[in-house]
Amino acid sequence: MDLKKVTHHVKSLCDDNMSRRPITYINRRSQTFYLHQGKTKTGRPNYFFSLKSSGSLADTVPEGYEVHENQGGQVFLRKKQAKIISDSEIRVVDEGMNKYSDIEYYKLDTKKNTIIVYLADQDIEGIRKLLPERYVLKHEGMEKALNSILDYSPMMRFVLTENEKRKFVTERYCFLGSVDDWIYIGGPDKLENLIKKYLKHLGKDSFYELF
Repeated sequence: MDLKKVTHHVKSLCDDNMSRRPITYINRRSQTFYLHQGKTKTGRPNYFFSLKSSGSLADTVPEGYEVHENQGGQVFLRKKQAKIISDSEIRVVDEGMNKYSDIEYYKLDTKKNTIIVYLADQDIEGIRKLLPERYVLKHEGMEKALNSILDYSPMMRFVLTENEKRKFVTERYCFLGSVDDWIYIGGPDKLENLIKKYLKHLGKDSFYELF
């Protein structure tokens, strides 16, 4: 037996295994998700994220798919989305939240031709007072601790309706039992005009008067 060849073979296997590390994703709650690869009943490959670090772990993301985290912190694969909303338009809404709104905790997300504003469901100040010091220290600070427990709900969205002119309409979520859906409140208009007019109502009683 050629010990030199055996040693080289083992080293190659180790290097190969090291390079094929499983796909992982850490969400905003500091949870690590692992991408698993299985098969459907028809034998087609099936991919899903799980908190379990054992099993049939995938080391590559299938072609044509991307990793996505929703506002609830759930992680999943989805087909790559055509980029309809530009980064600059998302930035305009983000800057508008800081300029026109008093809301401290919010999330922005895009779905196809829509920019969605999510607000935290909980009473932030109440949580700050109730969080024990050991919990805050475990999460390395108050902000990280809050981010790990907050839940978010969609409250307002801007829908692109005129692609060439880049005009949007604004909708807010209606919580009436008979509706529980998005309702139109303004537009079409330039995004800058809409955020100036409507973002200031988030978190206030005037929000529910927008029709």
